Amino acid sequence: MAARRDVSAWRPTVPGVVEVFHAHFTEYAYPMHVHDAWTLLIVDDGAVRYDLDRHEHGTPHDTVSLLPPHVPHNGSPATPEGFRKRVLYLDGTHLPDDLIGAAVDGPGLRDPVLRRRVEQVHAALARSGDELEAESRLTLVGERLRTRLRPSAAAPVPRRDPLVARRLRELLDERVVEGLALGEAAQLVQAHPAHLVRAFSGAYGIAPHQYLNARRVDRARRLLLAGRGPADVAAVTGFHDQAHLTRHFKKLVGVTPGRYRSSGGREGRTRLDVT
Repeated sequence: MAARRDVSAWRPTVPGVVEVFHAHFTEYAYPMHVHDAWTLLIVDDGAVRYDLDRHEHGTPHDTVSLLPPHVPHNGSPATPEGFRKRVLYLDGTHLPDDLIGAAVDGPGLRDPVLRRRVEQVHAALARSGDELEAESRLTLVGERLRTRLRPSAAAPVPRRDPLVARRLRELLDERVVEGLALGEAAQLVQAHPAHLVRAFSGAYGIAPHQYLNARRVDRARRLLLAGRGPADVAAVTGFHDQAHLTRHFKKLVGVTPGRYRSSGGREGRTRLDVT
């Protein structure tokens, strides 16, 4: 098998994320090194072995690995096929420095819920225009990591907070086109971002980013039936581009914006064949 070193790296406009790094290596081995950010790692294929603080660790497929900043570590393939990994490098927004010791003692977290949430963050970060979703999902990842690293602390108990939920909905309604970052919303409402997401979802049965996208799609439907083109509609309803509009429009309506626009019948009637 030929050696592979395929990488993809970018810096998203999501607070707390220093870098996103995806890689597929077969023979490459990292020497001892350090980062000034938290390394949140999941391995999709193969496995990695690494030394952290002079102790050997591995990355079974169902685990999440959290390597703290400023602590030397290395890394090498643990299988002949190498490994495929996805990494989030995080600043101290979600993980304070007082958790470094706990992460050194136990960097491998076998937690299916946490792993699924990390995967959801990666999926949102890979889609332009879905920054609110990525930020919302990341704040829940940070909350779960803090709970896992502080076993003596009580896990957060979801509680209803209709006032917080209603205020966030009002903010989203005011900024359907401009959008709203979760961090800014938390400051305006004076609530922790994780509590904001939980309170909204508990009150309305939908996550904040889903609510915002639904409002945008509703506006897009009206404009499309008025004869405006999908690219123009995407620009004036808050979507990143036409592809972003198409993705969410098809998810909520069942057809693409172009097909929806061309389906308008006479006398204002709309007929859609979605079979």
